[in-house]
Amino acid sequence: MCGIAGVLHFTPGRLADEAVLGTMTDRLAHRGPDGRGLHTEGPLGLGHRRLSIIDLSDDGRQPMSNEDGSILVVLNGEIYDFQRLRDELIGKGHTFRSRTDTEVLVHLYEEEGEAMLERLRGMFAFALWDGRRGRLLLARDRFGQKPLFYQLDHRGLRFASSLTSILADPEVSRTPDPVGIHLYLAYGYVPAPHTAFTGISKLPPGHSLSVDREGQSNLRRYWQFRLGPKFSVPDRASERRLEEELAEKLDEATRLRMVSDVPLGAFLSGGVDSSAVVASMVAAGTGPVRTFSIGFEEEAYDERAYAAEVARHLGTDHTDLVLRPEDAVPLDEIAWHYGEPFADASALPTFAVSKLAREHVTVALS
Repeated sequence: MCGIAGVLHFTPGRLADEAVLGTMTDRLAHRGPDGRGLHTEGPLGLGHRRLSIIDLSDDGRQPMSNEDGSILVVLNGEIYDFQRLRDELIGKGHTFRSRTDTEVLVHLYEEEGEAMLERLRGMFAFALWDGRRGRLLLARDRFGQKPLFYQLDHRGLRFASSLTSILADPEVSRTPDPVGIHLYLAYGYVPAPHTAFTGISKLPPGHSLSVDREGQSNLRRYWQFRLGPKFSVPDRASERRLEEELAEKLDEATRLRMVSDVPLGAFLSGGVDSSAVVASMVAAGTGPVRTFSIGFEEEAYDERAYAAEVARHLGTDHTDLVLRPEDAVPLDEIAWHYGEPFADASALPTFAVSKLAREHVTVALS
């Protein structure tokens, strides 16, 4: 999962405080238990907590730089087609020190600048420092799978993978935002770009934010989901071809997400979505697939029978867990992780199935 945090001060002569940066970064320890990295450079501070998935060696430590150290990056997420991009960049003369997907970002930025975002296929939130231009680039994946919060004012920029990390900086106000609270009461959550706190925003999905040393900023949408008809389906033969193409794309997307140097599994409810993902994992032929599900004693809410049937059909190594009323659910811990009001009760079984899966695997597809 990983977590990122950082700061860029605009006040001339002010240096990044490594102690504050360290506290912000350590608030993300649950996201990245395998390593901690800090870098301060004048007004800039970058922090990273690592969950090792690809290249488990020390070569995968972050922040990660290009050859001369002028470009630095911290990444939360995965770039799924990094191997293809890596081969392309090596062909253009770039030198890599690791086998990670993270290192692709610094070299791709050297080649294409911010236009690199349109080529990335993955789920990610990252911060990239361009030392030559004195500019920090924040970016979030197209659908916002990875979180990224920021606080920007005349004094500087702070960013992190969680609200609790940003709030670890004593200079950041904890004033509730009436608009954010109103949106929560209307929708049960606080939609981007708002948060429950005044002055703190979520970077919207498919957006980037670039900020320079003087405080000049630019929020840019680099991708737009386009609605509307895309295919003509005049007959059953055309429909079959589209069905085959959809299955091929699902299999390809699943294979890309299975690139890992650690054990992985999947959440399985027995519904169409999770069953299709697990079927694609099995079709990839990389070995036995571990699946996990949560059930309840109340029959109307219990999906274990469906999950077990799919698991038997696909031959997975299946584990389930029954949640009972007397089971201790750490509501305070869940609330701390969200950092702001959130009213979707599915957070409780999701937390439980994640905890169950983590006893056996490091990565779970869902």
